[in-house]
Amino acid sequence: MKKTVDLYTDGACSGNPGRGGYCAILSYMGREKVISEGYLETTNNRMELMAAIAGLEALKEPCIVNLYTDSKYLADAINQKWLFNWASKNWRKSDGKPVLNVDLWMRFLKLYEYHEVNLIWVKGHNGHEMNERCDKIAVSAYNKENLLIDEGYYQ
Repeated sequence: MKKTVDLYTDGACSGNPGRGGYCAILSYMGREKVISEGYLETTNNRMELMAAIAGLEALKEPCIVNLYTDSKYLADAINQKWLFNWASKNWRKSDGKPVLNVDLWMRFLKLYEYHEVNLIWVKGHNGHEMNERCDKIAVSAYNKENLLIDEGYYQ
């Protein structure tokens, strides 16, 4: 029987593009694991995706994951089935233009297929305790020293 894990995520940027950070908080049976990192130059959408990826990558076995995000970009890509259409059309949108952030979408899709993910959209900055906590940690991540380079942003 698969474990059920709650995953709370958020990405943040100071400028868009600009310094960025993400936070993922995994919760399982009263225990928590917090994952966060900051980048020198990136976008908010990339940080939203990285939060989900980092949380899912931290799981050591296939799980049922309730993934909470305030990102309409991520939520709509799953719930409106855009991601699956993009992948089937060689990472092109319905208008024929290339999908942005393909490097991250490909990583996310593999993890999404490995786990059983229930994506739940929550309104950001609206008093959701875990979303507010993730936001503060994501902002702290981009305010620290020695930020990482988001190699995919420059592709």
